[in-house]
Amino acid sequence: MKSLEELKKLRDESKKNLEMRDTNKKIRIVVGMATCGISAGARPVLQTLIEEVDKNNLNDVQVVQTGCIGICRYEPIVEVYKPGEEKVTYIFVDSRKAKRIISEHIINGNVVNEYTIGSEEKRK
Repeated sequence: MKSLEELKKLRDESKKNLEMRDTNKKIRIVVGMATCGISAGARPVLQTLIEEVDKNNLNDVQVVQTGCIGICRYEPIVEVYKPGEEKVTYIFVDSRKAKRIISEHIINGNVVNEYTIGSEEKRK
């Protein structure tokens, strides 16, 4: 830290990140951030999701990270939990896909089926 202004900026960013983790939010977006996820590129995916939620003022959306989801070969993995709906598991997510998940699934309510684990299983 070189100035009080930098410290204030860091504090504000930390507060914003904590607000994203508020457990009273209606929609939860969970990103697998174990070693497997991080090495596959989950960190930029998490950052993109946070930025898109913030940019679109999605106050009812919580973005959190978790450890290993258990299907490492599909990392980076993003799971979406919406009240009253089945969990949706997105696989091989990158920043471009993360933006589309926010715009189509979270904002417009349409699952991006071609990114889901179910879509991958059908191809086999």
